[in-house]
Amino acid sequence: MDSPSVSTQKPSLLLRLWRNQEHRSIAIQIITMVILFSLLGMIGNNVATNLEKAGKEFSFGFLNYPAGYDITFQPFISYSPTDTHTRAAIVGILNTLLVAVSGVIIATILGFTMGILRLSSNWLVNRIVYVFLEFTRNVPVLLHILFVYGIFLYTLPVPKKAISISDTVFLTNRGFYTPAPVFEDGFNYVLTSILIAILIVFFFKRWAYKVQDTTGKIYPVFTISITILIGLPLLTFFFSGAPLSWEMPALKGFNFKGGTSIKPEYIALTFALAYYTACFIAEIVRGGILAISKGQSEAAHGLGLRPNRTLQLIVIPQALRVIIPPLCSQYLNLTKNSSLAIAIGYMDVVATIGGITLMQTGKEMETMIIVLLTYLFFSLVISAFMNWFNRKMALVER
Repeated sequence: MDSPSVSTQKPSLLLRLWRNQEHRSIAIQIITMVILFSLLGMIGNNVATNLEKAGKEFSFGFLNYPAGYDITFQPFISYSPTDTHTRAAIVGILNTLLVAVSGVIIATILGFTMGILRLSSNWLVNRIVYVFLEFTRNVPVLLHILFVYGIFLYTLPVPKKAISISDTVFLTNRGFYTPAPVFEDGFNYVLTSILIAILIVFFFKRWAYKVQDTTGKIYPVFTISITILIGLPLLTFFFSGAPLSWEMPALKGFNFKGGTSIKPEYIALTFALAYYTACFIAEIVRGGILAISKGQSEAAHGLGLRPNRTLQLIVIPQALRVIIPPLCSQYLNLTKNSSLAIAIGYMDVVATIGGITLMQTGKEMETMIIVLLTYLFFSLVISAFMNWFNRKMALVER
């Protein structure tokens, strides 16, 4: 007796594509992007409709109008109230960049120092650093900024009673006044010698490390590098006739004129952000060092390396692979926390284009887009650099 024929039906094309993992992942990504762009389009359309109902036009033409307000701290480019909002925004962005760069440098130095001291065998040093770290990390950063600013504002004297250091540097509650360099003809030779010294140090370090790897001979790289970086430009400076003079600050009326003025708002903001972030970096450094096996240090001591050389050559290079990823987050936090500058009147990008310009022009959407893109750009640059540095410090597999 013949068995009944069984009809085989193939699954549809869409079902076969969906069952394929590669095709399914591509389809999900496409659907997600369509949904995302659709939501963004709906939001943009809603914003345009609301702006039209409010009688506002979405444009950046206001950037060409005179700003009409003053910026007291402008260390990089000159600015006056008759300049445009574009120039005011550039000054604010440069002021933000100045706080971010100087804050990151100071925080890194302080953080690594406190992280190492936190592991010190000296009980008193260990406890002092521990108390400072715990106190600082558990107080909001805004309070630190206000606290440091208050110290500068209320403990330093007025300009007429300024604290003088050798009649060249003057400390007041309106700022620190220092001599300003005046570059004369021939100073370009000094700049050229600085670049040459940097190149010499770069190639010397590579050569010294190569010799150390092949022969084991150790050169005093740090001492020689400092000597080259200082000695070569200094010799060039004297041989070219010392093409540099100084403009001294002088008290005229109720304030100092001439020289360089470092505003207390900048000092307070940078210092507060730096030591606040340094406390988190210190714990990251401590954790990175503790992640390295003690056998590494014991082996180095067995070979006769001193503790400082062991830390420099053995422990820190290995700990950096643990330290760098969370360190990037702290750099990003410091950069974004600089937006709190408006609390003490420091004219950064939030205070200029996102504050006064916004209130004068009523362009809330446009000004906030500029501020957001500024911080996004800074964050992406920091992330890209730290990712590159992290890849450079990663273990090379053979």
